[in-house]
Amino acid sequence: MRSNASPSVQGTLIQPPALPGAQPISGNDRVYTADQASNTVSVINPATNTVLGTIALGKPRLDPSADVLGAMYDGQIDVHGLGFSGDGKWLNVIDVTTNAVHVIDTATNKVVRTVYVGRAPHEGFFSSDGTRLWVAVRGQDYISVIDWRAGKEVDRIHTEDGPSKVVFSPDGKLAYVNHLRAPRLDVIDVASRRIIKRVQIPAEAGGSSDEAISPDGREIWLGMPTNGRTTAVLNARTYRVEAVLKTGPRTNHPNFVTVGGVDYAYQTVGGLNQTLVYRRSHTGGPPTLVKTIHNSGHGPHGIWPSPDNTRVYVALQNSDAVDVIDTHTNSVIKTLPIGQSPMALVYVARSTPATSTNNVGRQGLGMRTQNLPLRVSGSSGQGTALIRALPGIDEVTIGATGLPANQQFTAYAGDGTRTTALMSMMSNQFGNIDEGLSYSYFFANHYTSIILKPGTPPGEHEPGPAMPQA
Repeated sequence: MRSNASPSVQGTLIQPPALPGAQPISGNDRVYTADQASNTVSVINPATNTVLGTIALGKPRLDPSADVLGAMYDGQIDVHGLGFSGDGKWLNVIDVTTNAVHVIDTATNKVVRTVYVGRAPHEGFFSSDGTRLWVAVRGQDYISVIDWRAGKEVDRIHTEDGPSKVVFSPDGKLAYVNHLRAPRLDVIDVASRRIIKRVQIPAEAGGSSDEAISPDGREIWLGMPTNGRTTAVLNARTYRVEAVLKTGPRTNHPNFVTVGGVDYAYQTVGGLNQTLVYRRSHTGGPPTLVKTIHNSGHGPHGIWPSPDNTRVYVALQNSDAVDVIDTHTNSVIKTLPIGQSPMALVYVARSTPATSTNNVGRQGLGMRTQNLPLRVSGSSGQGTALIRALPGIDEVTIGATGLPANQQFTAYAGDGTRTTALMSMMSNQFGNIDEGLSYSYFFANHYTSIILKPGTPPGEHEPGPAMPQA
């Protein structure tokens, strides 16, 4: 992630998140989301809040015409991570399951390079000079440094287990790497590609899936998806942990804006369908929660501001949409239907016109979705279910909180007269089910409800815990 100071030269292009003084929203700019279920990148014009289409990198999840899970399939699966170059000319896209890193020309929406890396890459970003891509290979323990123009890996920086993301300091001299399976933040000298500091993260915070650096370079915020906490780290001088915030289940991505001379951090909380707004401290103390924004849909995930700090864009993973937030009122002013299961989201400022619809299509757009409240029977707890139409089948996603910890549950579909078992899963140690996935003909069978009950269906063996995605 690039951070930026105020422009000193008229007309200088500044990428968000930015300090006050950057250029306004332009029709040249683009907002992108990585859509995991439709395996697309949605392309949005932020000046008009228009969805221009999607860039397809593979077939939709479980598409029967492509045999997506079969041995003959050669497309991409689980389009997930995004980053961009400082000049706004290039977008990088990461596919978690097929281990691919793509570079897309933002002027033409065309994929110009694909490089394969190690197991389960998660997020990556261009170096400040734009010549290298640094990709966190989360299924292993290293950062892959890629010469993207040559299409090859040129170095590996071995880190703690499960590196999730790479962000760069405003001057591009340092890189910061968070980890899903290790309570540490690695600080890397970019020139030498050597780890110069390992910052211990409090055990109560847990592993981190996403991170962001403030545009003034003072703080790194780490999103913790499994135990609902966020850690803000003073990164530049002391590496002292400023606060461990109890934000809520499936805490996802943070980002930053400055409004009226006040510095704020925004944090998406997927399990509560909320985006939290914190006033950042200038004295090294903890931030102050000033607003809870209730998103228009479910599962807020990726988040990014406009360069002029007037808008924040939030990807709604379980509603297949993007919320546009006015930062002066902290209210949702527009919701845009996009591709299916959006994860990462970035705003890319551009200085030249882009073709509107070249190399984009409609894959993943206009597909039916429905959110239903869970009916929890025989236990405490609450939650929601998303039903998403896919080619040939429907996907049911279960999320629940307030359940007894480490207990078996089964989800049933009902139509008022009958119920059908869909899946069994376990709550985690915090009493949550972060994401349980099942596939059935939900809409065709005219089901109207999802019921969650303790135990498993008669004759079934007990399953293992549901695994979260972040």
